[in-house]
Amino acid sequence: MADTLSNLAKPFGATKDKLRKGRGVGSGLGKTAGRGQKGQYARNSVRREFEGGQTPLARRLPKRGFNVPFPVRTAQVNVSALEAFAPGAQIDEALLRKVGLVKGRIDRIKILGSGDLSKSVTVKAHAFSKSAVEKIEKAGGKALVLEAK
Repeated sequence: MADTLSNLAKPFGATKDKLRKGRGVGSGLGKTAGRGQKGQYARNSVRREFEGGQTPLARRLPKRGFNVPFPVRTAQVNVSALEAFAPGAQIDEALLRKVGLVKGRIDRIKILGSGDLSKSVTVKAHAFSKSAVEKIEKAGGKALVLEAK
């Protein structure tokens, strides 16, 4: 008669009682609590990564490289991508994100000089390559350097 939500019940055997180890001989898991007698695994001192005396995996693998703890994430945008904006546009991080040229978490934006620019635009970024500044100014625009966050 489980035709309504208020009458639903789990079928018999769907849930089992939690095993309570070490709660007396009468429980069936008392005294040694299923660990057997004596020996290494009867005690609490075996580490998860212990491999029975074999050289552990962490020591067998070669260690190379270095992870920078606080990397500076830089978004790179080419001058050719700025061609998509209207002449006289004020290009900043918000506009670059709106168009989809900058995505995710970044710390700074750098404009690179790949490609050509024929429109006069004002670009605000944290860094510019020399060729990018030349191409932006040659097209009649401005390259304004922002301070880092």
